[in-house]
Amino acid sequence: MVTTADSSSALRTVLLALTVAIVGLVVGSILTLVAALAAFAVGLTQPTVLIVLAVVFTQGVAFGGVALVFLRRSGLGASFVPVRVPTLRDLLWVVGGYVLAFAAVAVGASLVLGTGADPASNQVSQLGMENPEVLLVLIPLSFLLVGPGEELLFRGVVQGLLRRVFGPVVGVTLASAIFAAIHWFALTGGAGARLATIGILFFPSMVFGGVYERTGNIAVPALIHGAYNATLFAAFYGALRFGEMPAILA
Repeated sequence: MVTTADSSSALRTVLLALTVAIVGLVVGSILTLVAALAAFAVGLTQPTVLIVLAVVFTQGVAFGGVALVFLRRSGLGASFVPVRVPTLRDLLWVVGGYVLAFAAVAVGASLVLGTGADPASNQVSQLGMENPEVLLVLIPLSFLLVGPGEELLFRGVVQGLLRRVFGPVVGVTLASAIFAAIHWFALTGGAGARLATIGILFFPSMVFGGVYERTGNIAVPALIHGAYNATLFAAFYGALRFGEMPAILA
């Protein structure tokens, strides 16, 4: 039997998890804007410079910083997000999770696109089509900042909070939905197209969350996420330079 107190606690946890995610995004947007204005002021307008600033100040400073500040201020502490040097077992999970992430996005794309929905374009994809060298910069950044920063905030903190109240299955599912939904602001196009892309992104997000749940080591989904993104950027670059771009990368 679910009591009113239980329902209230669950709602507060969902709102708290959403708030942490939104604060991370807002702080990242503000810091990126300030950094971009400073760069423009000194004549640094190259796309590669701007994308590096965006990744550093959003995934690096904002996502990582908000996660760490929250853990400290809430009293949860750094131990709330377990991390260790990956063991052989962890590395096997990295390889398996990497394969599963691409299988998941293929399934998600098949299901969503099978409804006749057209996915939205990603702002990074559009920038990459205009300036392919940006994609090469994003490959190492995926490992250094994107994977670690996003996983620390969305799996370590958001999923961790939800898991405590809802258990692993619902916790992973809710956190994956929040993570996918946050991408709304990085997409272009109508609401239907954005929702279609968010639906596709939900599937690999479930893999990241599930692997974190199984390994208890945030480094594992961070590596998978970094490798996943880096592969997409490398494939996108190769497609732009040498052949036709797959629809899933657009």
